[in-house]
Amino acid sequence: MAEKQQTEPSDKQPGELTDSAPVLPNSNYLSYNLIVSGRLIYRMLNAGTYGTLLGPSTAPKMEWPELVGLTPEEAERKIKEDMPRVQIQVVQANCFVTMDFNHGRVRLYLDHSGKVERPPRIG
Repeated sequence: MAEKQQTEPSDKQPGELTDSAPVLPNSNYLSYNLIVSGRLIYRMLNAGTYGTLLGPSTAPKMEWPELVGLTPEEAERKIKEDMPRVQIQVVQANCFVTMDFNHGRVRLYLDHSGKVERPPRIG
């Protein structure tokens, strides 16, 4: 069975052990002890932001203004680094496109010289 305990930081030094959890270095952190089958699984949550131990909290990139002026191949490579599963559509100058919004698509609008004309964005 799993039991969950919440402990508050104390006035002791960081790293020093209390009853069941190490003292946290900052009062902005909450500590949770999760005991499963006699094993202690320690998880720390930052009260204000996530990301320290649980993974990044940054939102996915929606627009790439730094790609204006690049070739479509260079722009596609850089977008795929950030979002590997996105579908890239290259739109030549003066071409029509549908107005639907697709979270899995990035359109590269090109000028007459074949360079990216507008900042590529999700949609």
